[in-house]
Amino acid sequence: MRSLGNLEGAIMDRVWSWQRPASVRDVLEDLRRDRSIAYTTVMTVMDTLHKKGLLRRHSSGKAYVYEPTTSHEAYSAALMQEALAAGGNQAVTLIHFLERLTPAELSALEEARARVARKDRSE
Repeated sequence: MRSLGNLEGAIMDRVWSWQRPASVRDVLEDLRRDRSIAYTTVMTVMDTLHKKGLLRRHSSGKAYVYEPTTSHEAYSAALMQEALAAGGNQAVTLIHFLERLTPAELSALEEARARVARKDRSE
């Protein structure tokens, strides 16, 4: 899984945050608040995201409506797992990662680990 390009990320951020199906026109209008961009450019990138498996689509009249296939958090977790696998020595990679965490990030990590431990005990 590759990380997203700038426009891909901007599109996915919108689709993830809306939590509803979105047309190319919906995304285009929102993107145009920040930049000048063509309909065909947004359509092409959304089609690419569909082909990559990040968006699913279905027909709605003459156009497609898109929605994410996974949450933003699940996508980020997959990227993190891929980076860990590619980092060589996983223990050393994790040490470097942990050394860079802010106190708030470390707290979130500890809470996540506690949740996983509770889930494991309940199964």
